[in-house]
Amino acid sequence: MTLVPTRTGPRPRSGPRIAARTPAGWIDAPYTRFALTPLSPTIGAEVSGLSLRTRPDDATRAELHRALLEWKVLFFRDQHLDRDQHLALAGCWGELEAHPFAGATTLLPGQRDDLPKVMRFEKGPTVSGYENVWHSDVTWRVCPSLGSILRAVEVPPVGGDTLWADMGAAYDGLDEDVKARIDGLTAVHDWWDSFGANMPAGQRDALRPLFPAVEHPVVRTHPETGRRTLYVNAIFTQHVVGMPADESAELLDLLYRQAAVPEYQCRFRWTAGSLAFWDNRSTQHYAVSDYFPQRRVMERVTIAGDRPR
Repeated sequence: MTLVPTRTGPRPRSGPRIAARTPAGWIDAPYTRFALTPLSPTIGAEVSGLSLRTRPDDATRAELHRALLEWKVLFFRDQHLDRDQHLALAGCWGELEAHPFAGATTLLPGQRDDLPKVMRFEKGPTVSGYENVWHSDVTWRVCPSLGSILRAVEVPPVGGDTLWADMGAAYDGLDEDVKARIDGLTAVHDWWDSFGANMPAGQRDALRPLFPAVEHPVVRTHPETGRRTLYVNAIFTQHVVGMPADESAELLDLLYRQAAVPEYQCRFRWTAGSLAFWDNRSTQHYAVSDYFPQRRVMERVTIAGDRPR
């Protein structure tokens, strides 16, 4: 169904959703370095026949990158990388970034202190999952990340899946009047009410000059494919610039709902040693928190990106 904006809220409309996997002008070509199995018509593909324990050669890296642009998130099973291999793999795609608010929690006791670019998510009986809101990572940065590679270290017997949404298809699925309404708009993104919520006031105030609120286009153009992509999310987007608060909230609520449309999504069930590599410029993701009090341990390495345009 398509959500149509009204002054009393979105109105559902039933019918098929025709979603394009690739932008106009995309040239399909076979993949010769690995096998690829789609998880949905537009987003998500499982790659097999390839070991990532050693850095891919240039030709393999090029095919993986083309697959990433086409499918937005790639999945690999039974890889069992260690941290150095994880870092080396992500480094094939560019400069790696550390999360500025993770601090020492990214490191295990006794671990070398030269791996700040590995972010660890360890959940269990004392810490439950809380990332179960649709979002793109670090959109409060001036230059949000290109993408991330997430590695499953320990997974529960059942539960703890992650979903991804194709935000290019989500934009395409908007009614034409909504597209016209949001064309050229920008929105403010900030970490203050999310990561800042549990910080001591002094620490939060000290970080503010380093990470001020930023503006990004509501619809960004993917820098490599040229596809228009919906670029607001419920965690970090604060308001639409120059719009009254109530109108901004209504519009953003409408746009946030696009990520929750099943036809634009794929879902991955983790196994230990599996990897997910997603394009943060064209997707949102949602970590399902249904496994408490079981343990779920994941590690993420993130690749620096550019400023949305």
